[in-house]
Amino acid sequence: MRRIDDLSANGNDLDEAALRVLYAYPEPLTTPWIRVNFVSSVDGAMTDGSTVGALATPSDKTVFTVLRHLADAILVGAGTVRAENYGGAGGDARVRSWRTARGLAAVPPVVIVSATARIEPTARVVAEASRKPIVITSSVAESDRIAGLRDAGVEVVRCAGDSIGGTDIRAVLAERGMMRVLCEGGPALLGQLLDDDVVDELCLTTAPVAVSGPAGRIARGPDAVRRPMRPAHILYDSEDATVLTRWVRDRASDR
Repeated sequence: MRRIDDLSANGNDLDEAALRVLYAYPEPLTTPWIRVNFVSSVDGAMTDGSTVGALATPSDKTVFTVLRHLADAILVGAGTVRAENYGGAGGDARVRSWRTARGLAAVPPVVIVSATARIEPTARVVAEASRKPIVITSSVAESDRIAGLRDAGVEVVRCAGDSIGGTDIRAVLAERGMMRVLCEGGPALLGQLLDDDVVDELCLTTAPVAVSGPAGRIARGPDAVRRPMRPAHILYDSEDATVLTRWVRDRASDR
């Protein structure tokens, strides 16, 4: 995997350590920095007809893992948890040691956004996780669902309204000191975050396939929004023909 946007990189392959430096969060952070990670086909599809994971290439999986190494929390929508059969973040002893040496928790929690708290206590993300998830839900969630999750060791945060906005999510994360946030989908959650203008960064992998079909885009919402972004870097892996881009919010447009 090589940088193709910076001649000073001299075409050198990037190992895991170099990727950690390249994808490091800005410092210092006083509010949560929300980084979103997605993969799509060259024709803009977010799946190949099955799951998002089916589009992942070896280099995408490498970056996916590195991004998890760097995060305080992994943010994801309930629909994606169910569709992808999510488990916990995990990480072997080497990764946990690397994290704790840098002041991070050994394992980042998965933070699930679900207005109805429709996550089963027996789901892998709850039952098999070494660190229980946090569920952000709303006032419409049924009390027995919340009770069932709490009995399973899940921290449930109930927001006051009947829906969950980006500012609600950021507030929950900030209260827990989770500043380095990695959002892994899905499209409805990304659409909400974009609509609420709380996305700081988008890491987008383009898999070297065109799939056509009925697959949707990586972001979905009722209205179109325009959020200017600028490229931070572009990577290309010649072995699997994958292009990995990192886009950062253009703060100049906020002025």
